[in-house]
Amino acid sequence: MARRIVDIPLPEFAPRKEVDSALDWGFFVIGGIAAVWLAYLLARESFTLGWWQLLGAVVFWVVLAYLVLPRLHRILTRIYVPDYFIGRARTSDGLLGDPVNLALLGGEPAIHETMTRAGWTLADDLSLRTGWAIVASTLLRRSYLEAPVSPLFLFGRRQDFAYQQEVDGTPGKRHHVRFWRCPPGWMLPGGHPAEWLAAGTYDRAVGLSLFTLQVTHKIAADTDAERDHIVATVTAANPDARVRVIRDFSTGYHARNGGGDSITTDGDLPVVDLRAVVAPAGSRGEVATVSTQRRPAPTIVGAVILALGALSSIAVGIATVVELPGLVADQVDGESASLVAAIVAAGLGFVALFELFLTLFVFLGSNWARVVAMTISAASLLLQAVTIMLGGERLTLGGGLVPAALDILLLLALSSERATVYARSSRKAPKLIAARPGGVAAF
Repeated sequence: MARRIVDIPLPEFAPRKEVDSALDWGFFVIGGIAAVWLAYLLARESFTLGWWQLLGAVVFWVVLAYLVLPRLHRILTRIYVPDYFIGRARTSDGLLGDPVNLALLGGEPAIHETMTRAGWTLADDLSLRTGWAIVASTLLRRSYLEAPVSPLFLFGRRQDFAYQQEVDGTPGKRHHVRFWRCPPGWMLPGGHPAEWLAAGTYDRAVGLSLFTLQVTHKIAADTDAERDHIVATVTAANPDARVRVIRDFSTGYHARNGGGDSITTDGDLPVVDLRAVVAPAGSRGEVATVSTQRRPAPTIVGAVILALGALSSIAVGIATVVELPGLVADQVDGESASLVAAIVAAGLGFVALFELFLTLFVFLGSNWARVVAMTISAASLLLQAVTIMLGGERLTLGGGLVPAALDILLLLALSSERATVYARSSRKAPKLIAARPGGVAAF
């Protein structure tokens, strides 16, 4: 069952909201700086790996493409990319994405009925399972009619759903279109009514993003051809659909999307009126239910890293109780050695309990626990950086790099937008979920 979450926030005092936002932005920037440092450390250490340099290069690329560059783009685009409708969707990194090249009038059931009649397939939501499935299907050239599409954002949220048409029996090439419901009472520039906006493009191949180096689909430059293909299939299969075109809605331009692909358009915007399309009983529609917000992956990752830290403290405490008396036996008597070992182990046990306590509350979505965990990681990283600048031992794979990397990953995970929204919304009311019977899970 496909679901869409609608937040119903309770009133929040403006001063506290501003402080929270400034704090979150500060940790977000610190996370970006720390990610650059991690990439540098990995690049430096990869040259010491001998025959393992190739593996080191792969790890460096993963960190650069999926952690460093996205975070840097997010920081920069928040500063210079307009946060209002300009006829372009945005990627999760804040980059300008595909052009919005369709508008629609009509309810969601009419859209599902129209697209199904026209031979389009509702795409699965993107998850670890479906993401791996599309990778495997593309490499093995197997059909995957419901292959997911990457999230693009409009009105500050990801697409409500997407449809696609597979080409040549593989998801490597496909027609696809994303749909966003417009905010209540919202109108297109010029006062034109619209209930939905859509962005349709054609995936021509799989390659690397020019801006982030991530593996992604490369789209065909002529987005107008895909726009016209969508309109043609819809009108051919649905005689009740009506189309009017807003000429020169935007200036015709040549640009690049969030993956670095060239895009062109003449600036015309078709408005597809589906209000006369009748969806039969039992078709996909909206049913309001009440649920809680789904826990995002970055929050889970942060909790796992905290749990690993707690387990590490426990292991060190056990090793201390066993080995420390023997190590200090020459300096102190046996009873004193055991007492020292017990004190050190008790301290490490307290640290482990505190980390487990933080783990639980971070996992449950506590904002204060998230902030405390990020503060500890940031302070630890700052201490290590200052120590190195003052002539201390540098971080290497054999000494200190792994714990520092975990601190950086924790900071990146818990300062991410998804983890931040989840933690800060934990003080708010339950979420209304609009479910589309017969669909797939989409949050």
